[in-house]
Amino acid sequence: MKRAILIVIDSMGIGAMPDCKEYGDVPECNTLCNVAKAVGGLNAPNLCKLGLGNLAEIKGINKNPNAIGKWGIMKETSKGKDTTTGHWEMMDIILENPFKVYPNGFPSEITEKFIKETNCGGILANYPASGTKVIEDLHKEHEKTKYPIIYTSADSVFQIAVDIDIIPVETLYKYCEIARNILTDEYNVSRVIARPYHIVDSKPVRIGALRRDYSVKPYKDSTLNKIIQNNGIVLGIGKIEDIFVGEGISHAIHTGGNTEGLNLTIKAIRNEINLNEVKTKQYNINNYDKEFIFTNLVDTDMLYGHRNDYKGYAKAIEEIDSRLSEITDSMSNDDLLIITADHGCDPTVKGTDHTREQVPLIVYSKNIIPGQLEEINSFNYISKLINDWFNI
Repeated sequence: MKRAILIVIDSMGIGAMPDCKEYGDVPECNTLCNVAKAVGGLNAPNLCKLGLGNLAEIKGINKNPNAIGKWGIMKETSKGKDTTTGHWEMMDIILENPFKVYPNGFPSEITEKFIKETNCGGILANYPASGTKVIEDLHKEHEKTKYPIIYTSADSVFQIAVDIDIIPVETLYKYCEIARNILTDEYNVSRVIARPYHIVDSKPVRIGALRRDYSVKPYKDSTLNKIIQNNGIVLGIGKIEDIFVGEGISHAIHTGGNTEGLNLTIKAIRNEINLNEVKTKQYNINNYDKEFIFTNLVDTDMLYGHRNDYKGYAKAIEEIDSRLSEITDSMSNDDLLIITADHGCDPTVKGTDHTREQVPLIVYSKNIIPGQLEEINSFNYISKLINDWFNI
């Protein structure tokens, strides 16, 4: 049985797109290279072995003439620089029109409708903000009023933060479902994100394992649907199920962070996951003959990129690298590994938002002929790789 494994290192871009200024980004943004330089060099021997250092001057990851993988850089065709846009394009859904952003907060017609339909009484914030700072600034008022904290960013997101000891997480999820139903059509918001937190040692701390993303439904079938239509299964690890609203995902496991995501990916490759326990309700597939493992590793973006923590970002890359030998050693001759990113989030430049960047691409199988990939002008190159691998 043929398998493909796609690992998305969230936000690990490798250089500004030519149109970066249209998105408010500076040409100097380069998440991977700038992080490596800022820490004095990355310790990532497995990524070096696969050929990552051949893409650019990445301090600590040398060029490797004996790399065992294929390497290249992908440019983004779609308009945007967010998670949904990047992941969708990988699966052959191109966005001609970008999702809407709200740099001045959401208009009253949206917030009033949200307050009325959720019966939450009111909201706090309603402006672009760093998630960690906004809950620090407004927790006391949230505690007093019990109003949810609503904020956005330079991306198309409607984020709802609550202390789950004040508002239960089930209520938070219900708020998100209501917001998702509101923010369609002319409002065209990419994601509604549940941001639960609690108080630890007198400080608000977000709970990554309980985060949920409520994305807009894909406007057409993706490569994921195509795999299932051709007697395959798709296992989404991390926030993959949320990004595609369950479309084309036959099995899914949410994760609390990179360590869990890596552990589950390795277990999936080793056939150590009971797929009946993680099966979604949408698809009934028996005797499948192909499997796609699709993992998002979010910590680089969520914990470090958005918080301008280049040291934490570097450590997250090094943790991923330290597990890659387990992944490649566990692969059979019928397995294809793809490693990439969905956008940038350079923690070394001004601001805390995503950056409009190209992304690295590493491709490996035990029978692959190593070498440099030619210029790649769309993330949907990954779909073509998968279609060819599965012969669909």
